[in-house]
Amino acid sequence: MAQWIEACGTGDIDREDVMRFDHGGRTFAVYHSPEGEFFATDGLCTHEKVHLADGLVMDNIIECPKHNGRFDYRTGAAKGAPVCVNLKTYAVKAEDGKVFIDVA
Repeated sequence: MAQWIEACGTGDIDREDVMRFDHGGRTFAVYHSPEGEFFATDGLCTHEKVHLADGLVMDNIIECPKHNGRFDYRTGAAKGAPVCVNLKTYAVKAEDGKVFIDVA
């Protein structure tokens, strides 16, 4: 069953950027794609548990700030060493100027 939580406003994240969202003792990363869509993943790199919101977004890739591992934030797929474990992704919807993620 879905559990939609408001993460931020649609205007809080520039296109091709990321922001951190904490909820229920968990950390998420919320992304705004160059195409204007929103996505969400676990907020910590699968390699060394560094906050991805401190990383660099390029197109649809998030680069970890510690060792430059890369993920496609749309799918969670690990795209570059040293990361080899995919990120968990979450359903996202934007309604009435707000971004919601399904944390269930």
